[in-house]
Amino acid sequence: MADAQSAARSARELGANSVPAAQLSLKLAQTQISQAETAMTDGDNARADILLIRAQADAELALAQARERVAKVDTQEAVEDSAEQKATNVGQGAVK
Repeated sequence: MADAQSAARSARELGANSVPAAQLSLKLAQTQISQAETAMTDGDNARADILLIRAQADAELALAQARERVAKVDTQEAVEDSAEQKATNVGQGAVK
């Protein structure tokens, strides 16, 4: 259970709640963690194990989706910075 919860926490900290696809994956993971807790309370450990495996996979997917979003934003910022620097260089006569 700790692995699934840790992956979900990491996804939340990385901003998964602000990325629609990651938000859905995170919600699925949280639902499965809750269902696993219920299954353990009911003594159905086999079902709990399956739910926790699925929860961890969904939480890791949410984490990857959030990281992808961060990478896209970083890439866009780098492209914009590069264009600004090129314009500055051209304005100063450094590049024609």
